[in-house]
Amino acid sequence: MKCVVLTGGGTAGHCTPNIALIPHLKNYFDKIIYVGSYEGIEKDLAVKNNLEYFPISCVKLKRDKILSNISIPIKLSKAIKEAKYTLKLIKPNVIFSKGGYVSLPVVIAGKMLKIPVISHESDLTVGLSNKIASHFSKSTLTSFPETAKSIKRGIYVGPPLGCISPCKINSLDSKILNFTPNKPIIFITGGSQGSRTINNVIINSLNLILDKFCVIHQCGKNNLSNITLKDYYQCEFISDMQSIYKLCSVCVARAGSNTVFELISNNVPTIFIPLPKGASRGDQILNAKYFNKKGLCQILEQENLSPKSLYEQIIKTYEKRSQLISLMQKEKVVDSCPLIAEIISKNAL
Repeated sequence: MKCVVLTGGGTAGHCTPNIALIPHLKNYFDKIIYVGSYEGIEKDLAVKNNLEYFPISCVKLKRDKILSNISIPIKLSKAIKEAKYTLKLIKPNVIFSKGGYVSLPVVIAGKMLKIPVISHESDLTVGLSNKIASHFSKSTLTSFPETAKSIKRGIYVGPPLGCISPCKINSLDSKILNFTPNKPIIFITGGSQGSRTINNVIINSLNLILDKFCVIHQCGKNNLSNITLKDYYQCEFISDMQSIYKLCSVCVARAGSNTVFELISNNVPTIFIPLPKGASRGDQILNAKYFNKKGLCQILEQENLSPKSLYEQIIKTYEKRSQLISLMQKEKVVDSCPLIAEIISKNAL
């Protein structure tokens, strides 16, 4: 009985591609098991998709609290031991890592146990976890061709989307279905964890935006407010993103690679507000600029974000949406899930 272990998490960008792979992995494996953190979003997504789930301790680098990183070697050693114990129980034929701090102990433990590891990097530049993981992986697959050239044993395959599917409008909340007819919809998201900066600006922009648009606002876990307004829908997290993409005229979003590729593949005119350097390694800025140079999106830097600048950018993007859609339709974004599943299978013991 062939078994594959999926790992990766911390944010949705490090685990939703794993979920997208499931239908394709079922063509090659009898068992698909997820190893992640105790309380991360990957746990919820794995359970919702009927995957057996094994939690382990994880170690996260805190860019804004240098002194708190001193204990990382000790914590990582403990996490690797937990991962080794877990992998010995599961006895997988191969491990697939989508990156993030959650995955590193599993990748290292897998290498120590001589279990083949395949990793994937979504961003234009390689994250710290995947830089380390590349030394323990048989290959590191990438979403961007340029990335594969910058990493050891890198192979360009494209983004694992698994997201180009029919719209399921009836699965949406009734409040969305009761929006004012023929009024264009703006979808706003700060990512799976949400962004307080974006959320605050949105709340202060509603008097402007709702005059012309309906708003679907994914605000992130524990970020719900008590605001109740006509044509405004707020939620923590949306799993059926396809329905939202089909409904909205313009999207406002962070610029994580998976989000960028999904929006472009679905031809959604988008304003990207990249996570600024310092709060991240600057990967979202590079992702957004890569596609902005091709004319496929708009960028609004967080330092320039205000209710007025956001509203003006939404109007500008809405007015030129036909041009943006035309350019996105010419950009060929191919879902790499079938290819990734095949590569994972070929590297299994």
